[in-house]
Amino acid sequence: MKQQLISSFSIFLLFLHCASTFAQIPAAAPAQAPAVVVAPPPAATPTQAAAPHGITNVTKILEKAGHFTIFIRLLRSTQEESHLFSALNDSSTGLTIFAPTDSAFSELKSGTLNTLRDGDKSELVKFHVVPTFLSTSQFQTVSNPLGTWAGTGSRLPLNVTSYPNSVNITTGLTNTSLSGTVYTDNQLAIYKIEKVLLPKDIFASNAPAPAPVAPAPEKPSKAVPAVTVESPAASVDISSALIFTNNILVGSFGLLASAMFSL
Repeated sequence: MKQQLISSFSIFLLFLHCASTFAQIPAAAPAQAPAVVVAPPPAATPTQAAAPHGITNVTKILEKAGHFTIFIRLLRSTQEESHLFSALNDSSTGLTIFAPTDSAFSELKSGTLNTLRDGDKSELVKFHVVPTFLSTSQFQTVSNPLGTWAGTGSRLPLNVTSYPNSVNITTGLTNTSLSGTVYTDNQLAIYKIEKVLLPKDIFASNAPAPAPVAPAPEKPSKAVPAVTVESPAASVDISSALIFTNNILVGSFGLLASAMFSL
């Protein structure tokens, strides 16, 4: 009986020892899920690139100002709207735009824009864009002729003259003045003008040639009697004939006198 108690007690101590040992063994860490590799997004192509924030939208400014419907339509139809956006994004010199109002286009001869080729329309728009920012005070010191997106030269002259209260613009075919400031910051200046700036390169060559003057009908001339001009030789012949006649008369008179004296 005593031996059974000792055996049971020994088994109990062994159980406690095992339980204490198992409790000290750290629990196995849970199995980790395999890492998920996130592929980087593909590089954006130029057509996918989002428009940068803060770039000035010229057409939006003109739409907000009002009275520039035709100029906005030209900017879009010639794709110059996109060129302006790119230039304002990339250029460090800024831009100056002379924006004709709708009333300025209404002063053109009816159908003028419709007769222009696409290239001429694009050149007309570019002729209103100076590839540098010009404040109103800078017109006092700018050098003429101004270069524009359309180019420079005798076929594309654009001259400005600054006065105390106005700025005059001439192209050789157009003479106008700035009538107001639509928008200005340190990169873009848009000025309102009341006449379309016409470059000679387009409109001087397209001007209709003057109609040829028809020759006046010839009036029937009256018959004029012919005037015979005697040559010197004829004069000599006449003189000789007179001398000969005179000699005959003298001779005849001498014979007649002799006959009378003989009677």
